[in-house]
Amino acid sequence: MSTHLPVVGNPAAPPEPTGLTEQELEDGIVRLKKERNAVILAHYYQESEIQDLADFVGDSLQLSQAAAKTQADVIAFCGVHFMAETAKILNPTKVVVIPDLEAGCSLADGCPAPLFERWLEKYPGHTVVSYINCSADVKALSDVICTSSNAVKIVKALGDQKIVFAPDRYLGAYVKKQAGRDDIVLWQGTCMVHEAFSERRLLELMAQHPDAEVIAHPECHEGILRHAHHVASTSGLIKYAKESPSQTFIVATEAGILHKMTAEAPGKTLIAAPPEDESCSCNMCPHMRRNTLEKLYLCLRDLQPQIDVPETVRVRALQPIQRMLEMSA
Repeated sequence: MSTHLPVVGNPAAPPEPTGLTEQELEDGIVRLKKERNAVILAHYYQESEIQDLADFVGDSLQLSQAAAKTQADVIAFCGVHFMAETAKILNPTKVVVIPDLEAGCSLADGCPAPLFERWLEKYPGHTVVSYINCSADVKALSDVICTSSNAVKIVKALGDQKIVFAPDRYLGAYVKKQAGRDDIVLWQGTCMVHEAFSERRLLELMAQHPDAEVIAHPECHEGILRHAHHVASTSGLIKYAKESPSQTFIVATEAGILHKMTAEAPGKTLIAAPPEDESCSCNMCPHMRRNTLEKLYLCLRDLQPQIDVPETVRVRALQPIQRMLEMSA
């Protein structure tokens, strides 16, 4: 099964490079945004220049809420494809474009809907709670969607219902612990970035910076979370760094967050948690980095590539997303 839903009007070949300077691209994006009555939504993991041009920067829950409320005709979603799909599910009559259609997600790609559907047959009577990092087809098989911001709250609100949680096993393990629910069944997916963080190298950093607080995203494995002073979603980590009296933080999530965190917590020292492999930039998501200023300019200029979700899938996926938004109000 393809990891992508059908794309309306996707060009057969990528357009030629524009040859524009960075300033010309930025000016063009601002102009096209006005001409298209477009809104630019960007995740905290995007490159800093994209975050600076966006109308709204946030985590998955915040971006879903922003997408649900927008009055724009065009949504340019600077994130990965499951995020743009969610925006389309919430806005079926709007044009939703993404700078690079190949900006995927290891969690979404690691939970193909046909396999997930067959797996669910083993757990009749279970409420299916799916992390938003999944495809529209998987959302359509779910009872309620969650994000890292609200996963614990949603699971607790479900009381003693039997629960299947997908696709992130580390977030699921964190939710089980926080909700006191050892009986939750987990799909065994992982985020390629958060899985790569090294406990050994984290301990070395902690020894070098004994006054630093470790703050971590719950997609991290237990080897990282056991050392964290605070565990939260991306927006929660930014808020904590801003409000904590501590001056130094080791940040265990995708390194793109440091741009917004620096702006919100000026003067504080922020250290990106390292991956095990010192030769790679594995604490940066390669899919998020596929989006560039030039691709953002082109997607607004050409309104390509567009995201489309088949209506039968969209209607089914909309229900668990709306339930999440209602439970998060």
